[in-house]
Order: sequence, then structure tokens, then C-alpha cells
Amino acid sequence: MSNRIYVAIDTPDLARAKAIATRVRTHVGGLKLGLEFFCAHGAPGYREMAALGLPIFLDLKLHDIPNTVAKAVQALSPLAPAILTVHGAGGRAMLEDAKAAAPTGTKVVAVTMLTSLDASDLGATGIAGSAHDQVLRLTDLACEAGIDGIVCSGEEVGAAHARWPKGCFVVPGVRPAGGSVGDQKRVVTPRAAIDAGASILVIGRPITQAEDPDAAARAIAGTL
Repeated sequence: MSNRIYVAIDTPDLARAKAIATRVRTHVGGLKLGLEFFCAHGAPGYREMAALGLPIFLDLKLHDIPNTVAKAVQALSPLAPAILTVHGAGGRAMLEDAKAAAPTGTKVVAVTMLTSLDASDLGATGIAGSAHDQVLRLTDLACEAGIDGIVCSGEEVGAAHARWPKGCFVVPGVRPAGGSVGDQKRVVTPRAAIDAGASILVIGRPITQAEDPDAAARAIAGTL
């Protein structure tokens, strides 16, 4: 992939989503559509965005019993997203069934730990150890399940890549040097994430909320 930036289009406003994507399309490698967009517009909205000609990362973080997730993936198959997320905490059987149900050409990647969480949040849910430990546990599980990769923060991607050299590593929570971190707790710069082994960078507000989104995307791409 020549451009590893997927811009996060996190808005329920279809016109705004299309306007942002149209402005940045020559300086990003793809679009990330998440729950906010998909709950508002579903498959028809997805198709309108896909018509812009960029690969789509469909970030729905599916997490349920294996059969339900497999059927959900099958229902999404006509959209043929480039990347689709499930939750690693759903377990090996769920990951295996999600991958088996995905269409050829769709990478299934497991969310390990949201970048809005840290060790204290893990402890509150009864999970012992650090964020780093949890990400590596789920990295091993994803690899063993035969899916394509994981989603993790830039703080853990180096260690995860060392354990799974052939995996696909999607890194959200990426912020340019000096940028606002917002509601993210574990962030790195785009260059640092790539150097550590990131395959894809998911960048939202630093691009979408910039005065000139295209210039912001171009500037970030220039650092990679």
C-alpha cells in the first residue's frame, strides 16, 4: 500500500462524510467507517462512500457468540470491505468463524484494546496485568485463530509485530506531534507507529476537524 492512512469518517451526516472524503481522497489510502456512520446510513450509505473509489475499513467491532458474528459477517459480505473488525475478546471460535464467513479479499482484524482505555480500566473489568500484556495475549489468540491481523495502539504495535511478523497491524489513536489527544489515552505520532510496524494508520480528527482537511492529510502523509 503506497498510502497507509485511512481517514476516520466518524459522523452521521452523509453529506459531510462525502465532502470530507472527496477533499482528502488524493492524500489518503482509504476511508474508515464506524458505528456512528453505519448505524445512521447502513449499507446504502456505505455504497455511496465506496463509490468515491477508496478502500473501506468497516469498523463495527462485532462481538457476540460465534454463530451470530458469522451470520453478521455473511450479511455484510456483499459490501466487500477491505477490512472488517471484530473484538478479540470474543474468543478463538468467534474469530475463526468470522474469518470463515468473510469474503475473499476482506481482511478480518481483531480489536485488542481500545485506545481510550488504560490499565486502570482493565482492572475495573477484572483483567489483570498491563495494557501491553492484554494486547499481546489477544495478538497471540488472533494469530492462532487464523485471522489477518489486529487493531492496537502505537504503544504496543512494535511488540505485537515482533510476535506476528506477517500480521496486519491497524493503529488508531494516531496524532501528529503536538496535536490534541482528545479522548485517547495511548497515542503515538504517525511516523513512530509506522517505524514500530504499523500496516495502516487510522486518523480522524487531526484531518477531519482541520481548517483544510486536504492540507492536513497531505502534511501527515509527508511525514511517513
